[in-house]
Amino acid sequence: MSTERPFGRALCAMITPFTASGELDLDATRVHAAHLVAEGCDGLVLNGTTGESPTTSDAEKAALIEAVRAAVGPGPSIVAGVGTSDTRHTAELARQAEKAGADGLLVVTPYYSRPPQAAVEAHFLKVAEATELPVMLYDIPGRTGTRIEPATMLRLAAHPRIVAVKDCAYDLLGSSKVIARTSLAYYSGCEELNLPLYAVGGAGFVSTVANVAPRQMRAVLDAFDRGDTGEAARLNALTLPLAELMMAAGLPGTVTAKALLGDYVREPLQPADLETVDGLRAAYEDLVQSNT
Repeated sequence: MSTERPFGRALCAMITPFTASGELDLDATRVHAAHLVAEGCDGLVLNGTTGESPTTSDAEKAALIEAVRAAVGPGPSIVAGVGTSDTRHTAELARQAEKAGADGLLVVTPYYSRPPQAAVEAHFLKVAEATELPVMLYDIPGRTGTRIEPATMLRLAAHPRIVAVKDCAYDLLGSSKVIARTSLAYYSGCEELNLPLYAVGGAGFVSTVANVAPRQMRAVLDAFDRGDTGEAARLNALTLPLAELMMAAGLPGTVTAKALLGDYVREPLQPADLETVDGLRAAYEDLVQSNT
């Protein structure tokens, strides 16, 4: 069982800021990244789905990593999303991310093609061999159509550069078994499971909600680490209304996070409507007030 946290505990799945005309906004990127670190994020995950990676070019992905590295300095972890449905392209993005200054790679299961487990395993191993960077596997079958089965995870854990998992499988039993039998650091990718997964040996979280409430999301883990599990549960409960609206109310987390931050999305995503924005702002204000 792992006690390692290779990328820290509190990681934000960071949005990618755009201008009103749809261009990459590197100035806003630097400001947002620095703010997240100042508010308690140990690391930032760039170019993930929350970062609208399906709509950013390879060159934009590299520019984001370089801009954030310059903004936050060498301390905080930068984990670069490089996952695609194409193993060769994923390996190319991994090498690009390493050159741009990333500390680790987030590699999602190849999506849509639904490869069998042997092909999933081969994909991850080839990407892990492409660079010297540590790898966080991303298990999100609801989006990709394919699970990284626990048995596959156990085999992948033997590779020295496969060190972590972003867990969106909604299988606490399966995750707990892998945590108990390997050194993989499990990061919750689903806000409602941040505390439960942490309690069974998880390493922390990769949170979209942390874009708008980084201090409040981290406070749950801080309380748990102090041994105050009751306070951790109380603080966790306070985050749930906002997390539910942002992540489970029918809109992508990117859209809801940007609605609160006043940023722009790229098509095919569309901005949230006024009623949704008002509801999000009310939930956010409630969370902020309850933590003061």
